[in-house]
Amino acid sequence: MIELNPFVIFLAAIFTNNMIFSNFLGMCSFIAVSREIPTSLGLGQAVTFVLTCTTIINYLIYHYILLPLGLDYLRFILFIVSIAAFVQLLEMIVERYLPNLYYALGIFLPLITVNCAILGVSLFMIIRKYDLLQSIGFSIGSGIGWTLAIVALAGIRQKLKKASVPKGLEGPGITLIITGLMALAFIGFSGIVQIQ
Repeated sequence: MIELNPFVIFLAAIFTNNMIFSNFLGMCSFIAVSREIPTSLGLGQAVTFVLTCTTIINYLIYHYILLPLGLDYLRFILFIVSIAAFVQLLEMIVERYLPNLYYALGIFLPLITVNCAILGVSLFMIIRKYDLLQSIGFSIGSGIGWTLAIVALAGIRQKLKKASVPKGLEGPGITLIITGLMALAFIGFSGIVQIQ
């Protein structure tokens, strides 16, 4: 068992072990939905909520069902099933109560199911042998770190709409360059604390 304070894990998941910039997980929706700040913020909140809830559910499934029955080899399948079921529930709630956000997110809301950052957090929780509090700190921190990254990218992309970008770099080219520069900036935090 790794003896790290859950708050340290929480901070490390935001800055030093950011899911996007240190593990490159969740890049698809990170690049595709980062055109507008409100949409990015909405997706970031949805990802944080799903990350936190599914990590708790997957922790309980793993430690109280799979391990006692000796079925831990089924964790990939069961983790994906629990994530998919939870995202469907979230999609119905967002469609019912936040229709503007639902239509702004479009296909990317159901695609949270296949956001590899969510499955990655559940698998890192098992690999690193976190207890329940550490897992919760890690999942909330990972969600906030993911949200921070996508909102920052959305803000930069909105500013770039008014800038003169060379024609060959417009769109994905400049977005990938910015993502690389942001990853370099986050590497500056890596000396503070490591949780791997």
